[in-house]
This record gives sequence, C-alpha cells and structure tokens, in this order.
Amino acid sequence: MDTLLRTHNQLQLLYPLQHHEFRIRPKKRNGQNSQHWSTNTGLTVLKASISSSTASGSAVLELPVPEAKLEENLEFELPMYDTSKTGVTFDLVVVGCGPAGLAVAQQVSEAGLSVCSIDPFPKLVWPNNYGVWVDEFEAMDLLDCLDTTWSGAVVYIDDNSEKSLDRPYGRVNRKQLKSKMMGKCVSNGVKFHQAKVIKVIHEETKSLLICNDGVTVQATVVLDATGFSRSLVQYDKPYNPGYQVAYGILAEVEEHPFDVDKMLFMDWRDTHLNSNQQLKEKNSKIPTFLYAMPFSANRIFLEETSLVARPGLMIDDIKERMVLRLKHLGIKVLTIEEDERCVIPMGGPLPVLPQRVVGIGGTAGMVHPSTGYMVARTLAAAPIVAKAIIKFLESEQGFSGNDLSAGVWKDLWPIERRRQREFFCFGMDVLLKLDLPGTRRFFSAFFDLEPRYWHGFLSSRLFLPELISFGLSLFSHASNVSRVEIMAKGTGPLVNMINNLIQDGDKD
Repeated sequence: MDTLLRTHNQLQLLYPLQHHEFRIRPKKRNGQNSQHWSTNTGLTVLKASISSSTASGSAVLELPVPEAKLEENLEFELPMYDTSKTGVTFDLVVVGCGPAGLAVAQQVSEAGLSVCSIDPFPKLVWPNNYGVWVDEFEAMDLLDCLDTTWSGAVVYIDDNSEKSLDRPYGRVNRKQLKSKMMGKCVSNGVKFHQAKVIKVIHEETKSLLICNDGVTVQATVVLDATGFSRSLVQYDKPYNPGYQVAYGILAEVEEHPFDVDKMLFMDWRDTHLNSNQQLKEKNSKIPTFLYAMPFSANRIFLEETSLVARPGLMIDDIKERMVLRLKHLGIKVLTIEEDERCVIPMGGPLPVLPQRVVGIGGTAGMVHPSTGYMVARTLAAAPIVAKAIIKFLESEQGFSGNDLSAGVWKDLWPIERRRQREFFCFGMDVLLKLDLPGTRRFFSAFFDLEPRYWHGFLSSRLFLPELISFGLSLFSHASNVSRVEIMAKGTGPLVNMINNLIQDGDKD
C-alpha cells in the first residue's frame, strides 16, 4: 500500500526509498548509485509472454523505455549555498529533498531561521505514485496537490465478497506538491547545495557535513530525510523487517472492468491463477493483491502488491502474477506512461533514541509497520519536528547540540507514539503468518469494523487504549476460524509486544 532503503540479498535489489507512499526505482548516474529514484516514463508497450510449455509457466514483461523520458525537473532557479562563505553555520541543514525534508525546511525557515537543503538532485520531480485518503490531505491544507480523487474505494475479499469503503481517496500531484513546497522554501530564503552528504562530524555546538564534492556545510541541527538509506541516523539493534514489494504501471488500455468513480484498494481474488497451479499454491502461501487507480475508461494505474513478507517476494514473481491477472480481467495494455518497482522495509527497531542527528520519514522508522503507509504520516509529523527545532534554537537556555537533538527526538517519538508503533508491529507480525485464506478472513473482519476503527488504524490516529478497543472489536467481528487462527498465530507476537512495551516504559 503506500509509498524510500535497505539491501535485501533475497531480492537482489538496491533501492534507496518508498508506495502510495513512496515508490522506488534505482537509477545510476555517472556510474554511481543515486539516492533518488526514477520512474520509467514514455510510451512503451507491455509485452506479456506466458509460456504454457514450461514447467514454471513464467511470465516475462519487457519494458524498454526511452532514456530521454526518464526524468523531469522543476523549472526553479534555486538560491544556492555560497561555498566561499566557509564560516557560515546554518541553524538547520536538511539532508534530502523528499516531501518530509522540504516540509520541515519550509516551516523552520518561515520562523526566520537559516536553513540549507542538501540533495544530489534537488529539482528532480518525485517519481513515486503516492495515494492518500483525502481527509488526511484536507487536514494539512493540501487538497490542491491532489490531481485525481475518487468518492470511495472497493475491496474484493474473494469472488463472492466485496467491501465498499465510504472514504474518498486521491492521488498526489507530485509535481504540484514539490513545486508548492519548493516555492515556499525559496521565498523563505532556504539555500540549496547539490551534493551527497558522505559524513557528519559533530562538535559540541555544531555539526560539519562533509559532501562528496569536497564542500563542508556547518549546522546547529542536522535533519536526515533521506529515506531508508540510513546513512546518517544510527541504529543499534539487528534489522529484520518485513518487506512490502510491488510492481505497478500507469498505462493506456483498451478497456478495464473497474468503476472510474471508485479506486480499487485491494483485490484478493485469485481465479486468474487457476491455469497455473504452481503459482496458485505460491500465492496461497504468500498472497498478492491488485491495487488500481482508474482515471478514465482507458487510463489506469495498476499495481500488484505483496502486503508484507519476510523475505520479500521477487519482483519477477509479482510481475508474473500481474500478467495473469490482467489477462484474466481482459485488460490489454496499449502503452505505458510510467512503471515502478517498490520495496518498502516495514517494522524493525526504531533508531537509537536520542542521537545527535535528527530523523524524519523512513530513516526515523515512521513507515506504518502494518500497511507501508508513510507520506501523510510524515507530512503530519513535519510541523512537530519543525516546532521542536524552532523551540530549542530560540531558547535562551543555550542547549548543547546533544541536548537540542534529544529534545526534538522526544517530541517526534513520545511514549504514546512508540506504543502505537509496537501495536502496529504486532499487527505486521500477525499478517506475516497468514496465508491467503487467513488474509481474506482478516480483512473481511477489518473492513466490517466501525469506520472510526479502520480509518484510525490506517491513518495512525489510534493510540494504545483505542488500539486495544480496535483489537477487541476486530476479534468480535472475526469468524470462529479466524479467531482460532489469531489466537494460535498471534500469541507469540502479542507476548513480544507486551515485553517491548514494558521495557520501553521502564526507560521513561
């Protein structure tokens, strides 16, 4: 589901970030791995070759994309950092020009503090398709940054069960959102430096950011907003997350069977795999679903998604399932405007709290561990981080660098947010153990709950007391088979969650 990086040897992929909240595609420039991600664009034809003569029944997607169509940059004249002014110390340096980083830069600079943003490609338009619930963007006054909205959504549990979700959904206009944020940063006096930070050296009252171009930028506060690169924010515990993996295309098609007034949130049907028993058995163990945004009768975004697995599914496996699904649905792809491959690490430990470098987004463990959602959550957290930075920088107490950063981390990850995240990790651990029938039973009960419960769960609005009520309500709505399954497969994760909550409570 929604859409920033870790290396996963099973996937044999190196993706630095983010679905519907951060989608990623690695790209090399000048022989080096970039920290940014480019979605393939241009007119390309999807060629699905399904060989019935092979034992595996493999499907091959060939996606040649014109190189000239791969990137789009904003038409901004950015005020660049004057590298000759070596004695300048910025109040805040933000590493990364993603949505969260720009949001904090914008709000801190509005308070009159000096801000510098460092990024290898600061004007590059984000390539990821971001989907959000409309009410989330409305609360942040960002409705003008949605290019398409749907009155509601639909979930197909199986061929005989359909859930209608009465909650408007929208797709983010990536260019508009970045332009809006970048424009405010420029008008507020934010400086930009086009480079990659390779090292940070901390002194008592300031930090030195060493860039790959040999330039050193000085800052009182350093904010890491680079996604899952985890190059600046430190972790001290083993990292073994679940992985959401997806493959999507924005395509022109002859036709599709979906209502253009509704977005397809989840389609767990598997009749498209009846012709391939081996693949159907694999899907029964680790299922994938279709997520779709129909823009018109002939233009649609289609994405086959593995909600969470450990290890994550191979992209080719997901492509193969998608080809069979589209064939079964009678969807003939004519041209492809964009394609994207998405790998989102979910769950795992939080970073060291506190530490000198402040984080936000994927690098700060802010991905929803049960859904992969992050964009709305991080944009909502940006004012919290910005206000904390402003408060401590403007304080007359003269905080040291360590004390200042500790105060910001405390505001970003208060005890109630940490408890909430533990519950979400518990949910992820249960989902990891469910096969397709179990997953169907889970979501059948989930979307039968009062809207305040599933709205709040998906949007990170429920905190521990409400989450306990959510869990009890979910259990009461579940079938007897599902209740037995939840008790059998959820006991271990539940004990682990309780232990973590107790240990975390002892620290405060």
